[in-house]
Amino acid sequence: MSELYLMVTIINRNLTKKFMDFYTDTGLEVSMTAAGSGTAANEILDYFGLEGSEKSVLFHVVTDGKWSEVKRKLSKEMKIDIPGVGIAFVIRISSIGGKKALNYLTCGQEFVKGDESVLKETKYELVVVIANQGYSEDVMDAARKVHAAGGTVIHAKGTGMQKAEQFLGFSLATEKEMILIVVKNCDKNAIMKAIMEKAGLESKAKSIVFSLPVTETAGMRLVEDE
Repeated sequence: MSELYLMVTIINRNLTKKFMDFYTDTGLEVSMTAAGSGTAANEILDYFGLEGSEKSVLFHVVTDGKWSEVKRKLSKEMKIDIPGVGIAFVIRISSIGGKKALNYLTCGQEFVKGDESVLKETKYELVVVIANQGYSEDVMDAARKVHAAGGTVIHAKGTGMQKAEQFLGFSLATEKEMILIVVKNCDKNAIMKAIMEKAGLESKAKSIVFSLPVTETAGMRLVEDE
C-alpha cells in the first residue's frame, strides 16, 4: 500500500520555470502554480542572499516513493538546502474523490491503493477542490447544501493539462481556482460527494476533489461548542 501526499514547493518566482522543468523531468507533469509573496524584512533577505519576496507556490500529488526520490534530487540537483533557493514539504492526503481523479493526479507514479487514511482523533479535514476558473461559487453552493461553511479561493495555473485527455477522457482549462474548505470529519464524505455530483468532472467546473487531515483548529466555533 502506498501513501499519497500533497507536495508544496515555495520558491523565488524567478526560479519557477527551472523548478517546473525539474519536476517534469522527474515524472511530475501535473501541477498547480499560484503566486505568493514573502514577509521577511529586507535585512533578512540580505542575510540569506534572497533577491526578493515574490514567490511561486507549486502543488503536486506524490506517492511516498516518489517523494523520497524527489527529496534526494531537490538537494542534489536543485540545491534546495542552500539559503535563498526555496523549501518543499509534504502533507498526507486522506482521500481523493474518484478513481479518474486519482489516476490523473498520480499519472506515471506507482501507487497501490489502500484504506482511506485518517489520523486518530482528527476532528476536521481540509477539502481541496481544483476547478476551472469562474466556478468556485458552483463548488461552494454544492458544499453549503451539506453543512459546509465558507471557503477560500486561490487563483492558480495548471500544467500537464494535456494529460487530462489520457486519464479523464477530456481536456482541462489551464486557468484554475483552488477552493479550500475546512469541514468536520463526519461531514467530509457528504461534502466531497455533493461537490463531485454538482460540480465534478462531468460538469463545466471539471472539479477534482481531495482532502487533507487537520490536526487542530482555531476560530472554528460550532453550535455544539456553545
